[in-house]
Amino acid sequence: MPRKIALAMALALAAWLALSYGVIPRAWRSFEHRHPALSNVTTRTVTASGIPGDPLNIAVVASDGGLLRAMLAAGWSPADPITWRSSLRIAAASMMRRSYDEAPVSNLYVWNRVQDFAFEREAGADPRQRHHVRFWRSSELDDDGRPLWIGAATFDTRVGFSHTTGQITHHIGSAIDAERDRLAADLGATPGIELTWVDGFQPDHAGHNGGGDPWQTDGRLAVVTVPPGP
Repeated sequence: MPRKIALAMALALAAWLALSYGVIPRAWRSFEHRHPALSNVTTRTVTASGIPGDPLNIAVVASDGGLLRAMLAAGWSPADPITWRSSLRIAAASMMRRSYDEAPVSNLYVWNRVQDFAFEREAGADPRQRHHVRFWRSSELDDDGRPLWIGAATFDTRVGFSHTTGQITHHIGSAIDAERDRLAADLGATPGIELTWVDGFQPDHAGHNGGGDPWQTDGRLAVVTVPPGP
């Protein structure tokens, strides 16, 4: 019997040590490092016509320069702004199936403004198919002075007509979680970058974007934290 009591006390002590010095401190660090912008951020983009657009599924905590450096290190290119020249170039590249690493993306809105940055990664020589993400900068900063960049990562499958407006647009693939996970993995390959998850961020697990394309998600938000730097 004394040996059983001693074993039970040892197990209880081990459990207390694990909770007190492991699980609970990590939970508190995660809570304390939660960016203040996550308290009231929206979960969907909207189009210029006010139609719900792509779901938001990834966030990056980084300075302006930190976001750009992290995306470049991950192999993603900044998208060109939409101009007559870039529009003609992407049209020609699409017809001739030529590479265009910085092809522009259409405008979507969060916080009543268009994206601050857009990045993409080609899926081949055809600019009609590409991995891309739009980011919007929060006005709130964390304790290190970093904003939250809330983003929508999706995959363009083809160019066609919008099912809702009839305008020419890129159609996205429905597996938006795969795009979120791909970008999170690309960013996480850089040493020092941390990845956490917000469960239940997206209230709807299926729907359609502004072009009428269907999407599905598990509802989680990937939060990538880039360490402060020069």
